[in-house]
Order: sequence, then structure tokens, then C-alpha cells
Amino acid sequence: MTRSEARDAAARAQLEPLARGERPFGLVAAIVVACALALGNLIAYLAGATINGKHPGPSVLAFTALVGTIAGGMILARYWAVLLFEVLLTLTILLFSLFLVEARSIGGAALCLGVLIPAAWLFWKLIRVMGRIAVTRRGGRHPA
Repeated sequence: MTRSEARDAAARAQLEPLARGERPFGLVAAIVVACALALGNLIAYLAGATINGKHPGPSVLAFTALVGTIAGGMILARYWAVLLFEVLLTLTILLFSLFLVEARSIGGAALCLGVLIPAAWLFWKLIRVMGRIAVTRRGGRHPA
């Protein structure tokens, strides 16, 4: 076994499976963010919000359904849901990093940092949650 494999095995051994019904703070925060995003998109769509003067098409509802499904999966502590939310966070971090590079004002930079910092923090917190969910699944214990 190589040193990196030994480190990985030691890290996995330290992960504590999720207890029945346990939701770590990072997972709860991700659930709240996903629910708020899905609900906010749905309300804005139904209220007739426009983007550049046009009402968005049904793709907004498809994205809303996706985020709602991810939120539901995270409520059930499903690995796939946390992984998909991590993908969305990664895309958000990349996009707002590009916006930060192009920011032309202090306000624009502050807005970008206001999204980047919490998104990066949440991404980091969910990595351990994903490990704990994986350990729980391998150990045969499933959270309720």
C-alpha cells in the first residue's frame, strides 16, 4: 500500500457514519439554500418576472424541478443529491470567479465575493458530509 492509499484509509477510518436522522450543519445549510433557490425561482416565474424584458421559458421550471429534487434528496441524506449540489456549487464558484475578474466596481466585486465565500465554505463543509454518507451506506446503516 502506498503512502497516499494509507492516508486515504486512515481518513476513511476516522469518518463517523451518520446517526439515524442526523443532519450535520453543512447539510442543513445546503438544504436551506437549495429549497430557497427552488422556491424563489418558482415564485419569480409564477409572478411573471422577466429577464431582459422577456418572460423566461420552461427551462427555468426544469432547473427549479432539478434543484427541488436535489433538496429532497439531501433531506433524505442521499449521496447523489449532495454530489449534484456540489456540482452546482462548483459551477457557481467558477462563474462568479469569472465575474470577479471582470468586476468594474467595488459593488460588483463585493457582490461576487458575497456569493463566492459562502459557496466555497458550503462546498468545503459538504465534502465531509459526503464521506460520512458513503460510510453510512457501506456500513449498512441508513439515515431516516
